[in-house]
Amino acid sequence: MKIKDILRGGGVSVSLEIFPPKREENLDRTREVVERLCRRKPSFVSVTCGAASTRDAHTADVAAFVAARGVTALAHMTCVGAPVSAVRGQLARLRALGVENVLALRGDLPPGASAPGEGRFAHAEDLVREIKAAGGFCVGAACYPEKHPESADSVEDLRMLKRKVDAGADFLTTQMFFDNSLFYRFLWKAREAGIDVPVVAGIMPITSGKQVERARLLSGSTMPPRFLSIVDKWGGNPAAMEQAGVAYATGQIVDLLANGVNAIHVYTMNKPSVAEAILDNLSELVGPSRSAGAGA
Repeated sequence: MKIKDILRGGGVSVSLEIFPPKREENLDRTREVVERLCRRKPSFVSVTCGAASTRDAHTADVAAFVAARGVTALAHMTCVGAPVSAVRGQLARLRALGVENVLALRGDLPPGASAPGEGRFAHAEDLVREIKAAGGFCVGAACYPEKHPESADSVEDLRMLKRKVDAGADFLTTQMFFDNSLFYRFLWKAREAGIDVPVVAGIMPITSGKQVERARLLSGSTMPPRFLSIVDKWGGNPAAMEQAGVAYATGQIVDLLANGVNAIHVYTMNKPSVAEAILDNLSELVGPSRSAGAGA
């Protein structure tokens, strides 16, 4: 099933994200995580790319495994520095495996580079355009509630985001955020800029103090004082921090749902127990529509 149809179908969508292993021998462990998450019937499961040195390694395999479990799969694809033949080869493989949803990303710049250069795939919009030209795929793209770290300001960021949508992106998924007011402000500005595709709110449960700095580096996200108080209090106690992180993420999602945001994406960090705890907390709020992508 195409994710754009899930998101426009009404009701609540709750999706989950996992990452593939770096080594072949760890695939079995990843499959165990997939099995466990798919039993909860998420609307879809997205599979991230491998490390830069192993571009998209195992992404297609894990996405196909998700689809085989009866859950809609979304495969991430990066493009910076990639030859056209490689991109088209990846798309052909996904098509052969029955994966029809792709999240188009530029990807990390090569070491030492400060700009993407002038190649065929210098920006994510170039990849969006290529995927749409291939036909048959639903294409997603990323967005940043607090602007992309490389954008000069939010005006430039929205301009670049609009270009991805104009190139054919069917939906957007946000980078993690920890202050819902920032998301609401971003969503209003995006609509004012003519960006009218569905926007999925990305929520990262922080379950250890060590994750805080990594989250800042990955997304440039603002950490509100009430969140930092939780980390200060329980960051050194893994069990307590996991419980508090799940509670904080649940509170964010409850607030989003109460304000009419019906598409939620949970960055699971391959921790099924965390995803399960959040889904249990939401069981009476999301209803059966959460499994709209199951069986597709």
